[in-house]
Parts: sequence; structure tokens; C-alpha cells
Amino acid sequence: MADPLMLPAHIRAFLDTQGWASAEITPVAGDASFRRYFRVRVGGRCAILMDAPPPEDPAPFVALAEWLGARGFAAPQVQAEDRAHGLVLIDDLGTDRMREAVDADPRRAPALYRAAVDTLIALHREAPPSVAAYDGAALLDRAMLLADWYCPAVGIAPDRAGYEAAWRAVLPLAEPGRPVLALRDYHAENLMILPGGRVGLLDFQDAMLGHPAYDLVSLLQDARRDVEPEIAAEMLGHYCAATGMGADFIAAYHVLGAQRNARIIGVFTRLWQRDGKDRYPPLCPRVWRYLEQDLVHPALAPVKAWFDAAIPSRLRGNPMLLRI
Repeated sequence: MADPLMLPAHIRAFLDTQGWASAEITPVAGDASFRRYFRVRVGGRCAILMDAPPPEDPAPFVALAEWLGARGFAAPQVQAEDRAHGLVLIDDLGTDRMREAVDADPRRAPALYRAAVDTLIALHREAPPSVAAYDGAALLDRAMLLADWYCPAVGIAPDRAGYEAAWRAVLPLAEPGRPVLALRDYHAENLMILPGGRVGLLDFQDAMLGHPAYDLVSLLQDARRDVEPEIAAEMLGHYCAATGMGADFIAAYHVLGAQRNARIIGVFTRLWQRDGKDRYPPLCPRVWRYLEQDLVHPALAPVKAWFDAAIPSRLRGNPMLLRI
């Protein structure tokens, strides 16, 4: 029988050797990387196959999945792997994703977001593993993506030196006193709702050591869905109350929010222009709204001044539709 998915022979061979011969295979929505995911079913069993061929490297996912699982977090555990071909068979956490659950019934949003924040609180109490640091240099490098990709896309020749100087002035406010494991893609499309109210974790292979506010920003300033301002404020307050954080944390939250949103705008533009993924630029208007909300905080004054001078409001949106 012909393979309707046109999967390479080594994928079928891997599944066959792991006891998944003749499995039903269906694609699962992936992320912005070049990894692919498939749900495999046979005989009442179900698992997820990650296809991450070189230059993708599934090793960080495997290591972090083990680390998280050993500490009681609901991360999919590895059942089998073929490192040479970048294949990893992992637990299937089901189909009850937070994004769809909240969109279908907004009344569930407060409880689900609270569960997600409580998971972060628990994670941040753990001594982190040995991974690379998402430090000031890395934050600045990623923030530059907006100047390098978005600005040219809308016809702006940016003052890169001024942009860099503005970020250098504010990023020290986001230096963590005690770094935590920052999953770095912690939002409603990567969180699963599991029995007993547990939160299942996905897409954490790019985790680094960072500020505890980073994943909170990722959750509450979600590029893929509007988070109600009341819920965002309540959850930020809940985190601070549970951890004893104060004004310095709030300032860092907005600095990291501005940095992350600037990076995302640049990344989404690059995904369109370089990689032909035109589903991402239409998300930019939402990200711009988050960015502008962060820039209101006094800590961001130098960055806000640059944006006010460099990018007029009419050029803040979907780069596919905007140009001077």
C-alpha cells in the first residue's frame, strides 16, 4: 500500500522496530521550527513521534523531559529514540489543549491560567539544570531581530546603534538574582490539560537559564491569542503574592515583555520573508499591542523613545500589509 504521508523509509522502519508496525499515523500541528510531529496509534496504544532530523537536535528535549519528569512535572517521557535520524517517540499527553479549552469556554480561563501560573511557581522553586544562560547578551541579540527584519520589511532604515543603546540601558533591570529554568515558549498552545488539573508541558527543548518573569510574560502576553487584561493582571499579582516579588519584578516583567515581543515581531517577519511561512505576520498586530503596553512602564523610557521616533503607529502591524 502506498504511504499517504510519503514518510521516509527510516521512519517506518523505526516504528516497526519499536512495536508500532502498521500503526495509523496522522500529522500533529507543529511549531515554527522544522521539526514535525505525528500521532501514532495501534492496538489501543497512542504515542507522539517527533521527527527532528539534522540540523535539528532532539537531545535537549530528551534531557529536559527526563529532568522535568523526575521532579514531578507532566512532561512527555521518551519511549524510544533514533539519534542518528532525529526520531523520538514520546508519551501522548492527549488532545485537550489549553488554547482550545479557553477559546471554547472563556469561563474556564481564570482557573486554567492559575494552574499554569502555579506550575511556573513550582518550577521556579527547583534548582535549575545545567543549560545555557539567556543573559543580557542573548536578550539584546534577539531584540535586534525587529530592527534587522521588521523595519526593512516596512520600508524603514532603522537607527540600529540607537536601538541597541536603548536596550543596553534597560536590560540590566532584567538580570535575575536567582536564575530559573525558563522554558521560553510557555503559552496556551504548548500546555495540555491533564486529569486532576495537572498542566502538561510541550515544546521545551529551547529552555535556558533566565529570569523568572520570562515564562510569565510568555503566558500572559501570548502572541497567538488575546489574554484578557484582567486575567493577566490577576495572574501577575498571584505570582508576586506567592513568591514575594515586588516592584523590581514588575519592572523586569515589562522589560522582558518588550524584549520578547520585539523579538517575536522580528522572528515572525523573518519566517515570512526567509522561510515562506506567511501565517505568522498576521499575528504581529497583537504582538505590537503587547509591546506598546510594556513600553508604557517607566523602566522602558529609553526604548519607548526610540520606537516613538523610529516607527510611526501606522507602520506597526502586519508587515505583509505595510510599507512606506
